[in-house]
Amino acid sequence: MNFDSIAPISIGKFLVSPLSKRLADGLYAASVSIRSGRGSATTDRVMRFTGRFLSAQAAQRYAQDQGLAWVSERQPSARLAMV
Repeated sequence: MNFDSIAPISIGKFLVSPLSKRLADGLYAASVSIRSGRGSATTDRVMRFTGRFLSAQAAQRYAQDQGLAWVSERQPSARLAMV
């Protein structure tokens, strides 16, 4: 995984962390971690996407957009913060 391009974004109780992974063919896969809670009550949802991208940054931007969309569906006040 590539952890050094796009920083995690905190929105309300969620932490959205976009990730990318270089594939054997040189393209990149995207995934996003959405963490909530604290301590032993922490949950982490990880979504992996089927698209392939030319750069790590493009994969991470896509993952970030998908993660923010997921959060906005569950936390209506997040929509206002993202605009």
